[in-house]
Amino acid sequence: MQARREAEILQALSDSGTARILDLSRRLNVTEETIRRNVKRLEAQGLVTKLHGGVALRDWTPEPPFAQRVAERPEAKRRIARAVAALIPDGAALFLDVGTTTAYVAQALRGHQRLMVVTNSLAVAQALAPVEGNRVFMAGGELRAHDGGAFGAEALAFVRQFRLDYAILSAAAVTEAGFLLRDLREAEFARAIIGGAAQTIMAVDASKFARSAPIRIAAPASVARLVTDAAPPAPVAAMLAAAGVTLHLAPEDP
Repeated sequence: MQARREAEILQALSDSGTARILDLSRRLNVTEETIRRNVKRLEAQGLVTKLHGGVALRDWTPEPPFAQRVAERPEAKRRIARAVAALIPDGAALFLDVGTTTAYVAQALRGHQRLMVVTNSLAVAQALAPVEGNRVFMAGGELRAHDGGAFGAEALAFVRQFRLDYAILSAAAVTEAGFLLRDLREAEFARAIIGGAAQTIMAVDASKFARSAPIRIAAPASVARLVTDAAPPAPVAAMLAAAGVTLHLAPEDP
């Protein structure tokens, strides 16, 4: 129960970054003292910062709209996408998440044949469903306005039905702590995908090495490969080596 409540606190903070203790106690139908105890545990994990009468999500910044993010570093994302696509054989079964780099991967996979794709991303489904011979399964639930992603209990239950060859995921940040996201629902979805895949590939452009985010997706050792466009800084390289994550640098354009 305590872990679930702490997850609900993080989710409540994901939209605006901060909340009053009083508002959280009303929202979760528990006492303010209970919320303070949960906040203390979350602060010890480095996820939140206590404020006077409230709490803030550590390192929180608003998530830009999908259209804005997909236009950031497009050439790097295309290089990464081509490198990821080269790792995927025809006939593979794979998960793809709602990240912008993953959307580029979906475009790069349009030349593949007979793919089975499970996704919660409208952009991924639109890219791969029209390709003859593909089978595309879209998670249900309400689509988020800013990125066309489906989240919630229905989406989680849906993806947990599948056991596929690859999970191709994105991240908001990559640090010595591992692969990180800003949104709890995205992290929950990513963990479900990782649990149902034989191999997980992170597709992350090098700008994410200079960023931070509060929520770890999963243990770094659950990731088989990181595909990126530039060598990571030493602390990240050490984390990858310790976790046994294979680093793939996307080749330069000819």
